[in-house]
Formats: sequence, structure tokens, C-alpha cells
Amino acid sequence: MSTHSERGITSAKPAQEVRRKAQSGSGWYEWLARIGLVAKGVSYGILGALAIGVAIGKGGKTTSRTGALADLAQHPWGKALLIVLAIGFASYALWRIIQAFAERSEKSDAEGKAKKWGKRAKYLAQAGIYAALTYGCVKILIGSHVKESQNPEARHRTAEVLSWPAGRWIVGAVGLCFIGAGLFNFYNGAARKFEDCWRGGMGQSAKKWGLWIGTVGHFARGVVFGLIGIFITKAAIEYDPKNAIGLDGALQKLAAQTYGSWLLGLTAAGLIAYGVWCLFDAWYRDVSANPA
Repeated sequence: MSTHSERGITSAKPAQEVRRKAQSGSGWYEWLARIGLVAKGVSYGILGALAIGVAIGKGGKTTSRTGALADLAQHPWGKALLIVLAIGFASYALWRIIQAFAERSEKSDAEGKAKKWGKRAKYLAQAGIYAALTYGCVKILIGSHVKESQNPEARHRTAEVLSWPAGRWIVGAVGLCFIGAGLFNFYNGAARKFEDCWRGGMGQSAKKWGLWIGTVGHFARGVVFGLIGIFITKAAIEYDPKNAIGLDGALQKLAAQTYGSWLLGLTAAGLIAYGVWCLFDAWYRDVSANPA
């Protein structure tokens, strides 16, 4: 009996140590979070820069973040930077997985449990996105073909899901989730809720610039996610997968409007602002997995 108990204690120690690091936001866990946030910021900056080039008539095309990374690989030192970004994306994914594992709630009622599991679902979804970006970087580095546009993939997946029983409802729910993410970004930017995640010791000037950059960046993300959600929802309502779009499709929709170059340019500048804000956030964020 004692042997089994000792094994149980021994096997529990690594998990307890991981949780302790996450709750304190220290050591290797902190490095995972900050490296991941830097990689996230750089990827949004590259995406925004490419979109601005389209808006001002310098050539190129609107693209997804994977497409932006593929474009980066064509430049001198591009592959070296891509390796660094792959490490950063993997760090971000691992950080979010550990954060989901360490998430706790002080409330034991139904509301507290729902909030805890909602956060866990969000963290795991974010981990999935950045694991996919890591995979995309690896494919580019080994020379495999990478789809620069998300539109064909979005339409293929939408068509597949629409063929399922209740597929229209599932696609509609996904569209509404994107719309919700867009509205949340607008709210986060307007209310400046992201400020709650910062640690103390920030100067007034740094805080002022961080708030403005964060607001602009979250508004831009709100526009992009909102457009993706609207067109995915439209695909469900009209039972037509051709309506579905990806991130690059959302930027293309902006460019196709009256004064499209201005709209695309402003949104692209906002995405660059979001990238800069991520770098700011990487420095000032309290990355500890705080209880709800």
C-alpha cells in the first residue's frame, strides 16, 4: 500500500509543480507566455504590413497569417525568422494548454464552474490556432505547399459541415461565435479591459500609449472577426458554402467596398497596432493563471 501511495505522490509532483509555476506566473512558464506573445505580435505586424501594401497600391495581395509567413520565407533571413516564430507559436500554444489545466474558480456554484470551463475552452481553442500556425511554419520550412488563402479551406470545410445532419445549425453557430469574438474585441477595446491583465510598475506615458494602441488594435480585430462571422452565418442561412471566408477574405471584402483602399488601410494599420500592442503586452502582462 505504501509503495502505491508513494508512486501516487511522485506522479502528482510534476503536475503540482506545473500548476504552481502557472499560478505564480514564474520561471519557464513565464517565458513560454512572453515568447508566445512576441511571436503573436510579429505575425499580426507582418499581416498588417502586407495589407497596407495592397491598400496603397504597392502590389501584393491580402493574405492569411500563414500566407504572410510564406511570404516572409522568400526574404533574406526569412527562414531564420520563421524558425524563431515557430518556436514562439509553439510556446504560445503550450502556455494556453497549461493555463487551461491550471484554471480554477473560487466559486463552486454552477456559475463559477461554467465560467471556469468557458475559459478553459477559450484557452484550448487559442492553443489549437497557434499549434496550427506552428505546423504551418514547419511545412514552409521543409518546402511543402502551403495555402496562402484561407478562403478555399473555409468554403471546403463549410460545405463538408453543411452536408452533416444539423450542419446548417453548426455552421451558423460557428458564424455566431466569430461575431461574438468580434463584439468581444470591440468591447475589450472600448472598455480597455485588457488593462486588467497588466502588472504594476508601469509609467504613465507607457500606460497611455499602451491603452491607445490596444484600443485601435482590438477594434481592427473586431472588424475582421465580425466580417468572418457575418459571411459564415450567411453561408448557413443561404445554405451556400461559397459565402464562407477566412481572414484574407475579410480584408478582401473591405477592399471591395466604396473607399475600399482607405478601409483596408485603416484596418491594416489597426492590425499592425494590435501587433505592437502584443509586444507591449508581452512586457507588461501579468501572465499568472489567476483564479476566477
